[in-house]
Amino acid sequence: MTNTGTTEWYPKRTMGPLLDEAAAKWGDRVAVSYKGESWTFADWQRETDRLAKGLMAYGVEPGERVAVWMVNRPEWLFIMFAIAKVGACIVPLNTRYRTDDVAYTLAQSRSSLLISVDKSGPVDYRAMLADTMPDIEKGTDGALELGTFPELRRVVFLGDERLPNTTSWDDMLAAGAAISDDDLQARADAVDPNSLLMIGYTSGTTGHPKGVMQDHIVIRNVHERAQLLGMSFEDVHLNYLPMFHLYGYSELAMISVISGAKQVLLDAFDADEALDTAEREGVTIMHGFEAHWLDLLTAQEKRPRSIKLRFGTLPSGVDSTIPIADKVQDVFGPTISGYGMTEAWAFITVTNLGHSREQRVNASGYPMNDYEFRIIDPETGKDQPTGVSGEILIRGYAVMKGYWDKPEETAAAIDADGWLHSGDMGLFREDGHMVFQGRYKDMLKVGGENVSPAEMEAYLRGMPEILDAAIVSYPDLRLTEVPVAFVLASGDGAVVPEDIIGHCKGRIASFKIPRHVIELPEFPMTPSGKVRKIELRAKALEMLGEPS
Repeated sequence: MTNTGTTEWYPKRTMGPLLDEAAAKWGDRVAVSYKGESWTFADWQRETDRLAKGLMAYGVEPGERVAVWMVNRPEWLFIMFAIAKVGACIVPLNTRYRTDDVAYTLAQSRSSLLISVDKSGPVDYRAMLADTMPDIEKGTDGALELGTFPELRRVVFLGDERLPNTTSWDDMLAAGAAISDDDLQARADAVDPNSLLMIGYTSGTTGHPKGVMQDHIVIRNVHERAQLLGMSFEDVHLNYLPMFHLYGYSELAMISVISGAKQVLLDAFDADEALDTAEREGVTIMHGFEAHWLDLLTAQEKRPRSIKLRFGTLPSGVDSTIPIADKVQDVFGPTISGYGMTEAWAFITVTNLGHSREQRVNASGYPMNDYEFRIIDPETGKDQPTGVSGEILIRGYAVMKGYWDKPEETAAAIDADGWLHSGDMGLFREDGHMVFQGRYKDMLKVGGENVSPAEMEAYLRGMPEILDAAIVSYPDLRLTEVPVAFVLASGDGAVVPEDIIGHCKGRIASFKIPRHVIELPEFPMTPSGKVRKIELRAKALEMLGEPS
């Protein structure tokens, strides 16, 4: 039975029992499809309960952190609900982490148990963990003695190979057989809705990740959005977004359990595989950032498929996203836009299918219930009038509890009145829709003039030889900084930097024109589909040298 307490009018719930409710409503309906296999909601509940018992048998206590490091697969879905059901806190680790990254997050989160896959394609997670844990042979499989990770008691591997003194997924399930149904139910009933559900590390687009603490109240955000968008058991979601990222965790795994929708799970995003799967499985809802949809548009143009989406989700409003979002409406069907961040949860503003095409393409939606927003001048702190850009401030029930073990960073992000200072730029329109315009740290100041990277990226994408563009800053002795454009070729003509720069002259303001154009085979990306501009800024310095 789901825990309830009351915060104002909305009953607090805990996430573990959501799956019990789904199994009771839609037990025989297919919930998950993966590589030709399928699991009903009843199957999902059964596998989750087996795993939850295994966690209890392995000594996982309420409030402890359990780290998960693996690519998308059905076990990920079992894990996330099992951890919640026993009152522990999930720590999803980025699958693009390497030894130093995983060492930092494991140690900083003080996780007591790690669940990982041994290998995925060419990526050997077991070998990376061996490098991270040189003293893994100390202790036993039930009581590791790791100098770097003193609180890490167990490591569990899914796969055929594992490290010394670690255990297998099957061993953990076998150990759980000793836990009774009544013991598991008692543990689930005792979970505090105010306890930590997740420590989600920020994407790291601009530096070292911070662990964002969220409790079970985020269920409300997802539940209300599922109702707002009319999601039901008749929907089929295509899930290629990484499960460790908020977008996939919230808008696919959680929302499918709340609405009864089926999800077709893919290991990772590949545009051709995604479209082939969407056609074969009758997918009705697809999700993604502009990079995902740009790849999908390109793949569909090369080889059209018959796809009939009810809608897609595509956070829009940024200048660079608008042309992509507009084209998606004609090729795949309507999309809804929105804005969110790890520190306040996903889609805290959102459009719906009743809004006009212009609103869904050019804006980021209305605030969700009981979220407050302010747009302020970041220098003076004064509120900006409608239509004027400023920093987005957020206050509401799902604003994070803070950054894990980082009180100074928490105090810098959330002021004394409870306003989260997002570091994002935006404005409110006359129609009440908010427009997310980008990260303040990505804005350029060229000789005192503000330059929006998104504006220039959209402009460059309009050139036939350019598929995609990313604008970053490069230091300049006279102007402080100037734009540098990294581009991906479309294949329709050669990328000639002088011609691209020449095409800009006389058409746009001189301070906005890139001083350098650099072609790359691909952009460095976060797994959620955002360009890692911190890496591009470093690459610009590496390739162009220090200014002289």
